[in-house]
Amino acid sequence: MKIEESTLSLVVNMAKSAWETQNERLTKLVDKLTEEQLGGEVAPGRNTGIYLFGHLIAVNDNLLPLFGFSERLYPELGDVFLKNPDKSGLPKPSVSELKTYWHTVNARLAEHIATMDPEAWLQRHMSVSEADFAKEPHRNKLNVLINRTSHAAYHIGQMALL
Repeated sequence: MKIEESTLSLVVNMAKSAWETQNERLTKLVDKLTEEQLGGEVAPGRNTGIYLFGHLIAVNDNLLPLFGFSERLYPELGDVFLKNPDKSGLPKPSVSELKTYWHTVNARLAEHIATMDPEAWLQRHMSVSEADFAKEPHRNKLNVLINRTSHAAYHIGQMALL
């Protein structure tokens, strides 16, 4: 199936715009919340805002190697915010450190995303083999970006309860 270049550019730009919107929303929310509020649970017995924020940073950081841009900037966040639950007892970075990580990771992603041709978004991401991608072409970078945008929106909704 051949997609017209203008149609592909439009679809990619819509996905990138949605991605940017969710990142901006999270930035505004985190900047508005106090450290005490971020330390609170989004609901009784649920994750804290700090954990969700760190989780979203780690997820975005993982996009760097997934899209083939670079290695993760903060691989240590994976153990704390992806592999273990909030109440694991593992030490977490401070809110100010997390804010720095957030801005750094997203600036790096934005640099790379801005230079990608629309066709590159339909290429495989780095966690799928070429053989599997040939069978499942939907396992592409654009699909990952759309999925991560929805994922961020979900957690932003949780954090809004703080």
